Amino acid sequence: MKDYMERTLKVEGKYRYYEIGEGTPIVILHGLMGGLSNFDGVADYFNNKGYKIIIPELPLYTNSLLKTNVKAFARFVKDFIVFKGFDKVILLGNSLGGHIALYHAKMYPELLKGMVLTGSSGLYESAMGDSYPKRGDYEYIKKKAEDVFYDPSIATKELVDEVFATVNDRIKVIKTITIAKSAIRHNMAKDLPKIQTPTCLIWGKNDQVTPPEVAVEFDELLPDSELFWIDKCGHAAMMERPNEFNELLEAWLTKRNL
Repeated sequence: MKDYMERTLKVEGKYRYYEIGEGTPIVILHGLMGGLSNFDGVADYFNNKGYKIIIPELPLYTNSLLKTNVKAFARFVKDFIVFKGFDKVILLGNSLGGHIALYHAKMYPELLKGMVLTGSSGLYESAMGDSYPKRGDYEYIKKKAEDVFYDPSIATKELVDEVFATVNDRIKVIKTITIAKSAIRHNMAKDLPKIQTPTCLIWGKNDQVTPPEVAVEFDELLPDSELFWIDKCGHAAMMERPNEFNELLEAWLTKRNL
């Protein structure tokens, strides 16, 4: 599916994105090591249920260092939404993508109908990985990638190879560390009580990157949030448990009339 997705990316101006379906826009924000194909399950499920799924490639490794931070990525998303001519969207973010969605909700709430966070950073500093992967050590990278999931077999060779290539790319390593520092700087704890956007939190019970207590804290601090758990599931619920994820999300969207 990944190759298929990459072949069908639309390129307009400075934007590269995948788009499918018609209806209310759900704009999906991927994480640091996460490819667009991590959201195949969401795209396949919702595109014929009255939603337009849009997954932009975030400029994590293409921005200048000065613009390699959570705030600049949130502005990029705002510019993209305006460029596409959408009135209001639902933002769905995993990991760093969730953090960018939160910062977007802080800065540009008028563009949002709702927000969906899964394994989001923004509260918990070591979400970005406190020991940044050692370059060149494939087994270590493999273990790190497997730790993201409850079921380590989801960390396919292709996925591990991709992470391995990233940590052996000097420029990407510098950018990754810059993003990690930015994520710590932009801790959202003080901002969350002011974010009025209706928020759906879907969390893996076995998330080791952003543990369950992080989800509980998000739920306590956000004024209009609901928290749903998926058992036997790690940091990327939409990848590891796509059916449960989609059912929970659909039920929430229906309930909130979004």
